[in-house]
Amino acid sequence: MPIFNDTKVAFADKSDAQLRKAYWMFKMIEQPALTSLGTSVLNFTVHNNFPFVTGIVKSTLFEQFCGGETREESMKVVKQLFKRGVGSIFDYSIEGKEDEETFDAVCKEIKDIIRFSVGNPAIPFIVFKPTAFGRIDLYEAVGKGAELTSSQKEEWTRVVKRFDEVCKLCHENNKKVMIDAEETWMQDAADQLCEEMMEKYNQEKPIVWNTIQMYRTGRLEYMEENLQRAREKNYFIGYKIVRGAYMEKERARAAEKGYADPIQPTKEASDKNYNAGIDFVMNHLDKVSAFFGTHNEISSELIMDKMKEKSLENGNPNIYFGQLYGMSDNISFYLSDKGYNVAKYLPYGPVKDVVPYLTRRARENTSVAGQTGRELGLIKKELERRRK
Repeated sequence: MPIFNDTKVAFADKSDAQLRKAYWMFKMIEQPALTSLGTSVLNFTVHNNFPFVTGIVKSTLFEQFCGGETREESMKVVKQLFKRGVGSIFDYSIEGKEDEETFDAVCKEIKDIIRFSVGNPAIPFIVFKPTAFGRIDLYEAVGKGAELTSSQKEEWTRVVKRFDEVCKLCHENNKKVMIDAEETWMQDAADQLCEEMMEKYNQEKPIVWNTIQMYRTGRLEYMEENLQRAREKNYFIGYKIVRGAYMEKERARAAEKGYADPIQPTKEASDKNYNAGIDFVMNHLDKVSAFFGTHNEISSELIMDKMKEKSLENGNPNIYFGQLYGMSDNISFYLSDKGYNVAKYLPYGPVKDVVPYLTRRARENTSVAGQTGRELGLIKKELERRRK
């Protein structure tokens, strides 16, 4: 949409050299075959300690999409974003590990982020993934109501304890925490845990926020049910509303195992469902707050229009917009410039450990129609503007 075309505002903090590097990177990501091959090679070389490759990754993909290797290192980006009214959400992006030691270490890291960010308005949310605290197979078993072994019961008790410790600490320190959504087959158990935490810690305001993937079927119905439960039990709801990121994996698994595809049939259906999610929130602001995670310009403008219809001020505390660091700066900085609440997901962690996240992000960008092309067009437009 035209309102998000101001590249001077979008890239005010970027040098010509940074823009050229970003252009080259998105150009590589734009090609699915190259992305698939590149990410496979990247995972192999980094995990086999090819030091020169780690250096290349840090100065390219990592620099574009991550804040730094530590929270302290990332604060330079946090401060730069906040100067322009954009908050940061530290995302400790360690993926692919499934042992109790790692789960405990990640839980400790999340709690350290909470303490680190207390009193800092530049870091408005804490975030974690359910599978950072427990095995995906365990979530699946719990969600299906399977009979757990005694060791699985103990394991699940530890998962619940990690959730509770983080949510409790956020409640004590007045920090909002978003719990990411993941694959559908583990999500029922994660949703149930989120509901328990909301009931416990959202009595006065939304501290715990669940994530709703609108490319899924049945999510509007779920939100309606949850709202009814919240009214009955008198707690507030916080939602991060996104389209979703696991479409190919979900469809392949549904076909393989012979169950109904849980994903909306078309991109248009997903968009319609997302926009229905916007309406749901706007109609229930007495109980529901939302963080609209979207890189879609039409949805972003629709949220703004709905806020105007409801006579809500731009900075209404119940409504946030969010994008990923390194992407959609044209949306983020336009919104912050107009006084809306905006925050970017800011991944961080050791380069080697963050590579699975980076390669997943690259593949997702390749599969999102038009996203990479849009980034390229905006960068090109700004470079041309600066040459005039």
